[in-house]
Amino acid sequence: MAIEVLLSGDRIRVDQAVFAALLDNSVASAYAAYRNAVASSSITFSDLVFLARKGEIPWVLFFAPLPVVEAQIRIKTDKLLGGLTKENFSVNSRDKVMLRDVELIVKDLLRKQALLKQKDPTLEENRIVGLLRRGGRSVEEDADKLMRALGLSGSAIRSARTKKDALELLIARLEANQVLVSRSVNNFMPQRIRGVKNFSGMTIKDPKVPYVFLSGGDHGDYQEPTGRMVFTLALLSVLVARRIFAPVTYDGSSAGTDVRREYDVVGAMLMPKQDLRGAALDSLDGVKAAADLFKVTPSAVAVRAMRLGLITPADSSAHLKELRHEYARREKTPARQPKPVNAVRTYNGRELSRRMLDALDAGRISPREFCRAVCLRHIKPHEIEDFRGAVR
Repeated sequence: MAIEVLLSGDRIRVDQAVFAALLDNSVASAYAAYRNAVASSSITFSDLVFLARKGEIPWVLFFAPLPVVEAQIRIKTDKLLGGLTKENFSVNSRDKVMLRDVELIVKDLLRKQALLKQKDPTLEENRIVGLLRRGGRSVEEDADKLMRALGLSGSAIRSARTKKDALELLIARLEANQVLVSRSVNNFMPQRIRGVKNFSGMTIKDPKVPYVFLSGGDHGDYQEPTGRMVFTLALLSVLVARRIFAPVTYDGSSAGTDVRREYDVVGAMLMPKQDLRGAALDSLDGVKAAADLFKVTPSAVAVRAMRLGLITPADSSAHLKELRHEYARREKTPARQPKPVNAVRTYNGRELSRRMLDALDAGRISPREFCRAVCLRHIKPHEIEDFRGAVR
């Protein structure tokens, strides 16, 4: 079987196995030109070059023998998986993240890690990576150990005025400990994340500056976004401490019991057993009030309370069902496009942005390279001072 490449009236045959191997493993498979080529067994040379460029594939590889192509794919995958384990970390979710779904984001964050280590001589070995590699005697012990290492307390999270403030506090404590935090911002990161239900984020390996990527927005699991992100970010921090580097999917509104220890460590961090026992959980309003107190979603409270035996599985399921109905009926407000300097800061993370600005001031990186490598050309050299103001 072959794909015919149309060039100046000539037809050049490309092995269909080569065509599929290269493009199925890249973000280019999401484009109509790929689907049309598979359906018709033909493609114009210009469309082939377009797909190759989108997938960061040298176009000459399409004309190479299959064993050569497979070897190149293995090299690419091994490089990417240097920052990720091979499996998803899934909690109560059957959804899987394909490497191509996040490929360009992974590449970009790996490049940023390497650039920061090259330009910043003040970096130290990270104290959070592997902190919980050997689990303690209980999830409460692990939760307390991680919270102390981060310089964070449950009371500080609960004292935050809003869930957004609690999220910013958690980000600040992670970044103060050289754990970089990137948040998704459409149109300001290398690729959109499409069609991956319950994708929460991922952890990317490094002994000095591990990155956590926090996927924002509506995940299709009927939970309000900010409380969900608080829980997700705490989960990502536990994974870094457990030395687990993987894309993360979880359905936080599932009442199932097939969860992993890391999930319960997060529960102990954000909703300690003794504090949750003091909450009035006999009604949905009580669950919502507890969620506001602990700065998580009502769904997370309902599942945690059920796992602790504070409410019955039937009551938990009833609460989750009503919460799904309420969320589905909510009035949706369109997201506003952020200013470029704010969007770049959010995607990069404040800590990487701050440290790279220090490298710029020290002359270890030029303004042009800073705009290209750090800001992905979304800001120009004359806008660096505006970016500096956004980072402060």
